[in-house]
Amino acid sequence: MIRLSNIRKSYQMGTVTVDALQGVSLAIDPGEFVAIMGPSGSGKSTLMHILGLLDTPDAGSYQLLGQEVARLSENELASLRGRVVGFVFQQFNLLPRTTALENAALPLLYTNNGTHGSRAKELLIDVGLEQRLLHKPNELSGGQQQKVAIARALMNDPRIIFADEPTGNLDSTSAKEIMGLLRQLNEQGITVVLVTHESDMARYAGRVIRMRDGLIQSDERTRPVVTPPPTPLMTTGDQPPAPSAHRRVAPAWLNVREMVQHGREALRALLANKVRAGLSMLGIVIGVAAVIAMLALGTGARQAIQAQLASLGSNLLVVRPGARQTGGVALEAGAVTRFTLEDANEIRHTIASVTRVAPSVSGRGQVVSANKNWNTQILGTAVEYASIHAATPVIGRFFTEEEVKKRSRVVVVGMTPGRMLFGETNPIGEFIKINRVSFQVIGILPEKGATGWRDQDDLIVIPLTTAMRRLLGKDYVDSIDVEVATAADLAFTQAAIKELLIHRHRLLPFQHDSFDIRNMADIQAALSETSRTMSWLLASIAAVSLLVGGIGIMNIMLVSVTERTGEIGLRKAVGARQWDILAQFLIEAVVISVAGGLIGILLGSGITLAMSRLAGWTAAISMTAVLVSFLSSATVGILFGLWPARQASLLNPIAALRYE
Repeated sequence: MIRLSNIRKSYQMGTVTVDALQGVSLAIDPGEFVAIMGPSGSGKSTLMHILGLLDTPDAGSYQLLGQEVARLSENELASLRGRVVGFVFQQFNLLPRTTALENAALPLLYTNNGTHGSRAKELLIDVGLEQRLLHKPNELSGGQQQKVAIARALMNDPRIIFADEPTGNLDSTSAKEIMGLLRQLNEQGITVVLVTHESDMARYAGRVIRMRDGLIQSDERTRPVVTPPPTPLMTTGDQPPAPSAHRRVAPAWLNVREMVQHGREALRALLANKVRAGLSMLGIVIGVAAVIAMLALGTGARQAIQAQLASLGSNLLVVRPGARQTGGVALEAGAVTRFTLEDANEIRHTIASVTRVAPSVSGRGQVVSANKNWNTQILGTAVEYASIHAATPVIGRFFTEEEVKKRSRVVVVGMTPGRMLFGETNPIGEFIKINRVSFQVIGILPEKGATGWRDQDDLIVIPLTTAMRRLLGKDYVDSIDVEVATAADLAFTQAAIKELLIHRHRLLPFQHDSFDIRNMADIQAALSETSRTMSWLLASIAAVSLLVGGIGIMNIMLVSVTERTGEIGLRKAVGARQWDILAQFLIEAVVISVAGGLIGILLGSGITLAMSRLAGWTAAISMTAVLVSFLSSATVGILFGLWPARQASLLNPIAALRYE
C-alpha cells in the first residue's frame, strides 16, 4: 500500500537547516496497524505528514497504492486525501460553531464519491454518540470529541487512517476506548498508522517503528497483518490517477452543488461572527447610501436645470440692442440700433430656417386689484411667445392674434402676482389695473421658479401692441426671440440674422457691435455640462466612502483568515483544494458587500426622500444609480475579498494545523 524510498525532508529555521528526515525507506502493507514512536524532534510527525499527503518530501520516492505521489501538486494531494486518507488529530480539530453531525459530515463538502449524508449519523451511532448528534464541541467531553473526529475520518470510507497522538489530551479511560475503536477499525481491514509517545498505546499496534534523528532505528512486528478485502481505488502505473478517478472533470465554478455548499459554509461563518460581519458591512452600507443620495441630488439638480432651460426655449436665438462707446462716452443699449416690428417680420419671412418669431417690449408696472397691489414686470409680446417659452397657461388661455391686432386689454398673469393679488381665488375673468389702465385676466402662466435673484413667475404678459401703444408708449421692441428649426441650423441662422439687420439698418463696420444675438443653446449646454460635472463630483466623493468600505472588508477578512487558520488546515486535511478555500472566503466577502449594498440602497433611498420632503431639495433616484451602486458593492466585495481569500487558499496545511 505504501512504499517510501530514501525520503528526505529539511526545514529552514532562520539560518539553521534542520534535517527532519534523512533517507527514510519504509513499506506498509494493506491492513497493518503501525505505531511510529520516538522522542520529540525524531522526525515521526514529519513522516506522518508526508505519509498523510499533508506535505511533500524534498527528495526520494513515495508510492501510494502503486502511484507516485511525491511530486503531486497541492490540489492533487487534496483530492487524494479526500478519497484515500482519514485523519484523527490530538487536538480533535472540530469546528466550534457546528454540531457533531455537521463535523462528521465535513469531508462530504469536498469529495463527491457517492457517500450519502446519512452516513455521518450512522458513524456517530457506531462510535456511541447517538445521544450527542446535535451537540457542539464545547458540549462534548474530550473522548466524545475524539469519537466525532474518528467518525469524520471514516466519512469517505478511507483505506488508511492516520492518528497523530489521538490520546494525548484524554484521560486513561477515554484513551483506551479510542484505541479500542482504532483496533476495531483495523480488524475490519482499514490500515492504521499511529504516532504516539506512549508505549501503552503502541501495544495496540501490530507493528512498532522507532525513530531518532530523522532515521528509523527499529521496525518490529508484534502480530500478523489483517488482510483487507480487495477493493482497489486506483489503477496502477507511474502516473498520478486521472482526475475522473477521484474528482469530477468540470471546472469547480461550474459545479452548482459545490457552490451551494460553499455558500452555506460562508453563511454559517458569518452568522457565527455577527458583530464583525455587521461592522465590515457598515462601510459598504455607508458608501452605497452616499452614492445613491449624491447621484439622486445630482440627477434632481440636473432635472431642475433642464426644466428651467426648457422655459427659456429650445433652439432659441435672442436679438437685443447692445451698448457701445463713442468718443469715450458709453451709450445706453439701443442708442445706435433699435428694432421694430418690421425687423421681426423680415426675419420671420426671409430666413427659411426660422420657425417662430416673438418680438417683445418690457417694463415695470404697479398692478392693483381691489385693495391689493403689486409691482411686477410687464411683458408685451406676440402670440408665439407661449410656444417658444413653454408658457401655455395652466388655467385659462393665452391671447390670440386677433386680440394683438385690436390692442385688447387682456392679461396673462404669473403665479407670483396671481397669489399676491388674488390669494387662492381663481382670477380668471377678474379685472386689474396696470398703471391705472384696466385689464381682464384670461390666464395663469405655469410656475417656473426662480433663477438666481430673479423670480421667473413675477411677470404679467399682455399683447405686444397693447403694451407699445396703450401702456408703455414705445414704438420699438426691446428684443426679438427667434426659434430655429434644428440645433444644427443655429449658427447659420445667427449669421443670417446679423447680416439682415446690418443691411436693413445700414450699419457701418464700426457699428456692427451695436446689437447682440445670444445663442441660448450655448448657455443650455454650459449649464448642463456644469450640472453633469457636479453630479460626477458628488458621485466620486461618495465612491471614496465605498472604497473605504472595501478596505474595511479586506481588513476584516484578513483578520478572519488569521483567526481561522486552524480551520483552514483542517478543511485541507479532509480534502479541500485551494479553490474550495478561496471560494468559501470569497463568498463571505461577496455576501457582506452585496447585503451591505442592498441595505445601502434602502438607506440611500430613505435619505433622498427625507432631503426632498424635509429640506425641499430636488432629488431623483434613478434605476441606473441603483444598479451602478449595487454592482459597485458586489465588485468591491470581489476585489477586496480576493486577496484575503487567496491568502487563505495558499496556506500550507501543516502550518495551518499547527497555528495557534
